[in-house]
Amino acid sequence: MPHDTLAVDLADLDNFMDGETPWRMFEALRRAEPVHWNPETDGGRGFWSLTRHADVVAADRDSATFTSERFVNLEEVDDRQAALRRSMLETDGPRHLALRRLLQREFTPRAVAGYATFLRGLTAATLDAALAGSAFDFVAEIAADFPINVLARMLDVPDGDTRRLIDWGNRIIANTDPDHADVLLHGPESELYRDLPFRSPAALEVFEYGRDLAARRRGGEGTDLVSRLVNQVPADGEPLTARDFDNYFLLLVVAGNETTRHAITHSMRALIDHPDQAERLRAGPGLMPAAVEEFLRWASPVYHFRRTATRDTELGGKAIREGDKVVLWFASANRDEAVFTDPQRFDITRTPNDHITFGKGGPHFCLGAALARLEMRIMFEELLPRLADIRPAGEIRRIRSNFVNGIKQMPVTITLA
Repeated sequence: MPHDTLAVDLADLDNFMDGETPWRMFEALRRAEPVHWNPETDGGRGFWSLTRHADVVAADRDSATFTSERFVNLEEVDDRQAALRRSMLETDGPRHLALRRLLQREFTPRAVAGYATFLRGLTAATLDAALAGSAFDFVAEIAADFPINVLARMLDVPDGDTRRLIDWGNRIIANTDPDHADVLLHGPESELYRDLPFRSPAALEVFEYGRDLAARRRGGEGTDLVSRLVNQVPADGEPLTARDFDNYFLLLVVAGNETTRHAITHSMRALIDHPDQAERLRAGPGLMPAAVEEFLRWASPVYHFRRTATRDTELGGKAIREGDKVVLWFASANRDEAVFTDPQRFDITRTPNDHITFGKGGPHFCLGAALARLEMRIMFEELLPRLADIRPAGEIRRIRSNFVNGIKQMPVTITLA
């Protein structure tokens, strides 16, 4: 093993707590060993790490060789768990396409553009409340509050339920963070919940909530996401089972909120750290579309997705065996020197910007990409003109995870324009 990869351990969650170490590890691997075997000490069998843009894109597009069917995070599941916990995310081939098409039309750029007026009003209300004081937690008051309200509208749930949706998302996706998880992923108590998504007991609450919505909307003419799930049959003719609905609804609750809130928070932090870029954006609002792409590259709110090799293959000179876990480090690919000039520089005018935050041409390209872009554009179009200054006001606290690149607290002080 090359000397400068000896200290790299992408399974050690402590390496993801300072906001700097992951990027140093990724850079070391891209330069010295871009296809790298990483042991695990928690009972896992170890995994291959792909850290270069080209390799991540190639593996993401080749679901025949690198499947999602064996699940997309590092946890190893048996056949029974896989059958019980499988969502669209852990499905490939025709069934994946059929499940995706159930809601795909609701997330096209044209469809989400219809939310623009609503988003402007929602953003104004969120900012009016948050900016009433001179000091607040950016995550709690802005980043978490905003996207969850969009999701609530798409699901047609009461505004008063948004805090529950945020809480469920935190408890489920941050299942390795003691501040959020009911039961830590690798703790002995997690065996009691091994058949639930992310081994989280919060999944039971989400299932109950979703089932109640489904019961009230089944057979109706609603156009919300829940109504479409319960009143449509996938294109392959295989109806959703009750468990299929549970897992699909849970995926919407988690994915529809967590990633966008973290992207907004990281973007604000980047603008605080690079005031010259913030000023350029204030002076030139026409730069916002390019800025959003740089926000997405820089934030990389999901560090990785895992695949599993379906056959013996070779990549980067390494022999990958059937059944091996192969981890696609999207965050690392977004800083690849072979693709991005000076990748450690935050530049709102960067072009081209071939980031893969949402994937790139593969079957699992993020369904909510157009909505996330619209949410981020409107948020910063509305926020930046209101601020004369924004500064850190305390410790930034990160989620203890090598899956979600999340910030759970970011206190700031502001001066209004």
